[in-house]
Amino acid sequence: MWYFSWILGVLLACSLGIINVLRLEAQEALEKENIVVDPLTQLLARESVLERLQEKVDNSKRNEMPFSLLYISLTDFKNKHQLAEYEMDTTIFKVVETLRLDIRNGLDIAARVGDDDFVIALPGISLERVEVIAERIKRNIFVNVTTPKKVAVDIAIGFVEYTDHTEVIAEEMEMGMGEVEALLSIAIGRCLESTLV
Repeated sequence: MWYFSWILGVLLACSLGIINVLRLEAQEALEKENIVVDPLTQLLARESVLERLQEKVDNSKRNEMPFSLLYISLTDFKNKHQLAEYEMDTTIFKVVETLRLDIRNGLDIAARVGDDDFVIALPGISLERVEVIAERIKRNIFVNVTTPKKVAVDIAIGFVEYTDHTEVIAEEMEMGMGEVEALLSIAIGRCLESTLV
């Protein structure tokens, strides 16, 4: 009978050791990839995100799945309310915490691509679904996030699906722009259009 207890103890020790080794290997892999993370938000930084986005686009094309991007900007909000830097940092932190509720771990990529700008990659999400997600994110941020002066945060948001713009992307690529940069450019343009409405 004591054999079984001893064997279970050895198996438990081995499995804990294996889990620890796997965790260390994953940590080393991130360090080898030189992934840069934004210090305030702990999201990917602009330097790291373009390569990751290209991988997601390639994977979506290979599997014939939709691929969508959301571009979120707080620049107009910041300019309109003339927030101090510490107020904007606090607001950005709250916005990112709200965004995390809509990000699927392991599938979506979220990054801070500018002081007040973010991008979320949504592989497998069609244009119709990304529109619903964009509206939900905008509403959640407006309802749940306020500045330190208790002003509700209103974001500008633009979205695009890769398969919906392959011709425009091909034209941009002919002018020397990369596939992901062209897709981002369309999303940024839509974000700017949303602020003019």
